[in-house]
Amino acid sequence: MSVFSIIDTSASGMTAQQLRVDIISNNIANADTTRTKTGGPYRREIPIFAERLAKTTHGTVGRGVEVVKIARDQSPFQKVYDPSNPDAGKDGYVKMPNVNVLREMVDLISAQRTYEANATVISNAKAMASSAVQIGR
Repeated sequence: MSVFSIIDTSASGMTAQQLRVDIISNNIANADTTRTKTGGPYRREIPIFAERLAKTTHGTVGRGVEVVKIARDQSPFQKVYDPSNPDAGKDGYVKMPNVNVLREMVDLISAQRTYEANATVISNAKAMASSAVQIGR
């Protein structure tokens, strides 16, 4: 595996985690959105990742990750009793988004750590390539 392949693989991970952070941020921003353009409360979004594969002379090898789609979480909405809310039903309950801010924060930390790990891999690959050049002199 070349240094460029290593960097490309880690860069794909960084790109995927950046998208994940953007989606988490959007989920948190809409944690109280009870009315969307499609009707009903906001539904949490989740990125779906898949491995990128490449065929080589040695077989199939991983070449990183890609986002194949952004899915909507189908878990049930929460109900909160608030008869003064304009979106409340006849029973006084409001359907709230299925966003758990605590879970989103844990996912955010996970995405940050994964992004940092990929950045470290790139940094180490560059250092290894530099050392190889120095040895070759």
